[in-house]
Order: sequence, then structure tokens, then C-alpha cells
Amino acid sequence: MTRRIEPVTKAVSAPSTESIATVQAAEVAASRTPIWKKLLRDPQAVITVSILVIVFALGVLTPLIALHGPNESDLSMVNAPPGTPGYPLGADESGRDIFSRLLHSINTAAIAALIGTGVALVVGIIAGLIGGYFGRVTRASTEWIFSLIMTFPGLLLLIILMPVTGGDYRATMLIFGVLLAPGIYRIVRNLVLGVKNELYVDAARVSGVGTLRILGRHVLTVVRGPIIIAAAFMVGSTIAVQSGLAFLGVGSLEVPSFGAMISSGFRNLYIAPTQFLWPSLLLGLITASLVLLGNSLRDAFEGSRPKPSKVGAGQHVAERAEDTVLVGADALLAVRGLRIAYPTPSGDLNEVVKGVDLEITRGEVLGLVGESGSGKSQTAFATLGVLPNEAVVTAGSILFEGRELIGLSDAAMRPLRGKEIAYIPQEPMSNLDPSYRVGAQLVEGVRAALPVSKKEAKERVLALLERCGINEPARTFDSYPHQISGGMAQRVLIAGAVASRPKLLIADEPTTALDVTVQAEILDLLRDLQTELGMAVLIVTHNFGVVADLCDRIAVMQQGRIVESGTAAEIFRAPEHEYTKALLGAILDEAAYRTDPPVAPAPEGAIA
Repeated sequence: MTRRIEPVTKAVSAPSTESIATVQAAEVAASRTPIWKKLLRDPQAVITVSILVIVFALGVLTPLIALHGPNESDLSMVNAPPGTPGYPLGADESGRDIFSRLLHSINTAAIAALIGTGVALVVGIIAGLIGGYFGRVTRASTEWIFSLIMTFPGLLLLIILMPVTGGDYRATMLIFGVLLAPGIYRIVRNLVLGVKNELYVDAARVSGVGTLRILGRHVLTVVRGPIIIAAAFMVGSTIAVQSGLAFLGVGSLEVPSFGAMISSGFRNLYIAPTQFLWPSLLLGLITASLVLLGNSLRDAFEGSRPKPSKVGAGQHVAERAEDTVLVGADALLAVRGLRIAYPTPSGDLNEVVKGVDLEITRGEVLGLVGESGSGKSQTAFATLGVLPNEAVVTAGSILFEGRELIGLSDAAMRPLRGKEIAYIPQEPMSNLDPSYRVGAQLVEGVRAALPVSKKEAKERVLALLERCGINEPARTFDSYPHQISGGMAQRVLIAGAVASRPKLLIADEPTTALDVTVQAEILDLLRDLQTELGMAVLIVTHNFGVVADLCDRIAVMQQGRIVESGTAAEIFRAPEHEYTKALLGAILDEAAYRTDPPVAPAPEGAIA
């Protein structure tokens, strides 16, 4: 491999990166109290839940406690007052038992709420996950559909469609659920747009976990809080709309409901005013309890979601060069002429990677060195197929074992990620999902990469945790991310990355967030694992100390270009490019901080 020099004018020393693991651990620990415990401490939640449980339990027990059928009429009991034998709340204008009709109306309200809210949740959540997680075209399509639905006048449309539904309130609530779905869609879509760029979602993707698994386990789990809150409010809205339609006389007169009872009581207001009172009080009690419960849920879920980090996780490919690429026979990974750009507000493309050429042979360790913003991580993300959605690969080729990676779909990359190509991210605490135990996440990654049972995956993970220097692997396996240190979290990620014995390991700043002592331990571990497994390693770093300790070859990157490359011995002995010299010159002189401590003079009479 010959050395390659390209002139670039600017030289900047590599800045350090401040660790945020401690802050994140504190935030997660503060939010670990189970939601049900928070609700039990809230008197408002306890009271409203108790009221709703009692009310709907009465509805379930209606066949046992109702004295009459909902439409059973006795003309001798027309407008009977409360307290009449057999009619504890009196009878209405048709001689029907008000108490029995109230009980049956509870069931009508419950069924209406289940249908309307259920349809809204299913349609809104699925569309929100799809529109938020996938690309711009999909998001634009779902946005257009739900914006169109929102233009329909809901109540008027339900009345117009009454001949279609045949007056069946269940069919009406099904349509109403579709009309409610845009509200859920907007909530889910907006939340997913933030959560999908979490580092632990990226980590799951590069581990080979499928899209449906990521959406169900890592994305939906985090956004469930606002969905539950919205659902609580939506149940009340659905009951109110069904009752309103019944009050207007829309629907079957044979179905008991609060709206129909209020309408009957309103017509008879001056003759028997209590007929209007009972259904109004019960309907108001249910809707008020649901609203207050929604407020309690909002307070309980406040602060329970991890804050999103600002790292992208998608890829958009515009075009690539069609030139024939010649790759060495022993090359595992070959990057040729790679160019990556991002659109500017003016619509132009700003290139951040400008014709990068790299080659890694089997069993080789290559260090990709440069300051922050030089394009190192972008090159690594392009290899993994996890560039942000707005990124455009304008030219170039990435060949892994002779297979072109540029342009592959996420499904086509899945058999490679986590199995053939593994990834160790920087900031280990941000790459573990705070909602799940460490072991569950590692087992998930192993099973996504290898055809093993859950038991076999657990055994493999425990053995790897022990091999990676964790003294109590079983305890770490059962811990949440906030319960382990940053160094231990990095060892966990390394264990997960090498579980499938990958051919290529990409380590992105693997020691940045760690103190010096732990850095040395992690580097020793990586060196030992690379030797044992014979895998090629791409180290992305700005730390020449890491490069000197691990790498066979070095590629120096500045402003999106490789400005110098060669063996580690050549680069350290005689750097040729000014930027390389500047980076090496930024390393602290050992003499500046490794001085022997002053020796105190010996007291008189002491033996020298």
C-alpha cells in the first residue's frame, strides 16, 4: 500500500468530546418509577379510576341487577316518580324503568368508546409509525391522506351517512373512529420523527434488527405515553358524540343511550324534571372522570421519555458513478470515490465527503483520523447504510466482499448488519435503550444476527460479557443501562458487536466518553478480540493515541478528503502532509504531564 498525499490548506487540532453519560444516567434514574406507582400517589387518578371502574362494572352486571328490560314499557307507570316500588329512579314518558335504561346506556357508551377509540388508535398509530419512520415520500403521502380526512365535517358526515349505516351506532362509531385518527396520527408521527434518530435505534438497526421489531419495541414503547393520554380524552369525546347523535334522534330508537334518555327527559322537563337529571349527571360524571384521568396520566408520563439525541438514521441515494472499480483480491472493504452531500436552504447540495478512497483487507486494522466534521463518521455511516434521510450519495462505490452496498435497501442490508458488519458507537449510554434491561437488548441483537434460540442467545451473551471483562455478567445482564458505568456500557456494546463473529467491525470513537484508565482497558480488549476473531477493524477517531495502540494503517481525513495514508509506522515517523503534522503536534508531550513527584528531604537521622 503506497502513501497518498493531497494538499489541503487548513490544519486544526482535534477537539475533545465531553461525556454526557453521567447526566443521562441521572435523568433515566429519575424517570424509572413505574407509572402505576405515580398514579397511586395521585389522589385525582385514584378517585377518577375508582369512579370509572364502579360505573362500568355496573354496566357489566346489568343483566343481574336490572329490574326490567331497557325497552320494557308499563303504561301504568308513565312518569312514575323516584322511589316507586320496582322503579327506584322512576319511569319515563313511555313507562320504562329509568334505572334499567341507565345501566344499559352504560354498556352502549362503553361499546361506542371501544369501537371509536380503537379504530382511531389502530389507524392513527400504524399510519403515524409509517409516516414518521420512513422517508419523505411516504410521510408526504400519509400527511395528504389525513389532512383530507380532517377537512370532512365530522358530525354532519355521520348524519348524512346514517342511511348507509342503517342507524346502527356501532357502524357510526367505526366511521367516527376514522375521523378521529388524524389526531392520533399527528401525535405519533411527530414523536416518531424525534425518537427514530435516537442512538439506540441506530444501534438496533446496525445489529440487524428488523424494521417491525424496531418500531414495535424501541419506537412505539417510547411514544406510548402521549398515545395513552390522548386515548383517555378520546374515550370521553366518543361517548359524548354518540350521546349527541342519540339526543338528535339519529339512530335506532330501540338502543338505550344517555343521549336518548336526556332527549326524553328534556321533552318532559316541566312534568318530571328528574328524568332529565339522572342521565345528565351520569354522563357528566363519566366524561369529567375521563378528562381528569387524562390530566393525571399526562402528569405521570411527564419526563418518562428519554430526550432525543441529534443523530440521523436513514439514507437516501441519488446516483452513483458507473465507472468500473478495481479492487484488490484480498480487500474486504473497498470505498472508491465516495461523495456525500446535504441539501442547503437554497436547494443546492453541500458536499461533506469529497471523493474518499479507502481499502481494508481481511484481519487489518485501519485508523480513520481527523477532526470533528471532517467526514469520518459520514463515511462509516454510508458503509453501514444508516445515513440520515436527507443525505445524498452523489457518486462513488462501497464494495464489501465484492458486493456493492450503495443503493441497497434497508431489507437488503439487514443480513449484513450485525452479522457480517458490526458497529461500536461512541457515547455508549446513549446507545442502550433505557426502557429495557441490558441482557434483553443483547439477546435481541444476537437473535437478529444468528439463528439461535433465546436460551442459546442468553448463554452466548453471558459468555461474551465475561470475556469482555465484566466480573458479574449475570448481574449486568439483568441491569438497566442507568445501573452500569460508562466503561461497562462500552464493554456491553463490544460484546454485542462481536457476538456474531463479524468480518468487519466499525468502531466510531470507541473510547471518547471514557476516562483514561478505562480507555486503556477498552483498547486492550479490542486488540485481543481482533486477534482472536481475525476480523478487520475500522477505527474512526481523532485520537492518535488510539491509532498508535491499535492500527496497522492510518488514513488522515480533512474537509471530506483523505489527505494522507500509509502504515502507522510511516505516519508517526515521517508525516508528509501539513495537516497530519498539525494533528500530531496537538498531542500533549508526555514530559508535560508525566513528571516524577518531588521527593521530600529525609529527616535527620533517617537511614538513606
